[in-house]
Amino acid sequence: MGKFVIKETKSGFVFNLKAGNGEVIATSEVYNTETACKSGIKSVQTNCSADVEDQTVENVAQVKNPKYEIYTDKSEEFRFRLKARNGEIIATSEGYKSKSGCVNGIESVKKNAPDAEVSKA
Repeated sequence: MGKFVIKETKSGFVFNLKAGNGEVIATSEVYNTETACKSGIKSVQTNCSADVEDQTVENVAQVKNPKYEIYTDKSEEFRFRLKARNGEIIATSEGYKSKSGCVNGIESVKKNAPDAEVSKA
C-alpha cells in the first residue's frame, strides 16, 4: 500500500507519493504551508483516476482536465505530470527511460494514491 510523505524544506513543504516498496512514484510542488500541502495530497487522491494525454505522439488527442500528461524532458526521458481540474500541476514523476515505465508509474499512482496514508518525514 502506498503512502504520502510530507517533508519540510527550506522554502516550504513537499510531498512524495511512495509505492508499497518505498519507491517514489510522484512528487509535489513546494507549498507554503503544511495545510496547503495536505490539500495538494487530497487533490491528487481526488484526481488520480484521470485519463492520459500522450504528448509524445503526433496528433495528440487532447484530454480535458484532470489528466496525466506524458512528455519527454530535455534528456529525452519520459515523464508524467498530473493536472487538477483547474489545470494546476499537482504531481510530477521522475524520468523514465521507456514510455512503458512512465505508463506503469501512472498506473501505480492510480493504484496507490486513493487510499494512501499520510505521514511526515
